[in-house]
Amino acid sequence: MNIALIAHDKKKELMVQFCIAYSGILGEHTLLATGTTGKMVSEVAGLDVKRFLSGEQGGIQQISSRISCNEIDMLLYFRDPIAEETAVDSEILRICDVHSIPVATNIATAEMLIHGLERGDLDWRNIVRT
Repeated sequence: MNIALIAHDKKKELMVQFCIAYSGILGEHTLLATGTTGKMVSEVAGLDVKRFLSGEQGGIQQISSRISCNEIDMLLYFRDPIAEETAVDSEILRICDVHSIPVATNIATAEMLIHGLERGDLDWRNIVRT
């Protein structure tokens, strides 16, 4: 599966810790991320990550476009619920809904998706997309 990783600034360390904890599972898949998040995950968790631009420079839009082209199968988007939501935040979640992409916006949901992935419940061949 192609798994995209995005984390707001206040959630980047949480994303890194999540990736360390689940590196065995995540390492079996292709990881893509916005610039800074991808750099941190790669350096600290030791995972191979294809990096796009940083989020504020268009990285979220790059990931959104790949979701629209069915090139991403899951999104882990650790958002800061206190930060003001932007149009870009809303748009990527809308794109995920349009294309039936499993998305987690917090660690609890991300853990459920990762455990489902580990069990084989989220095999991309079984996901029906519209």
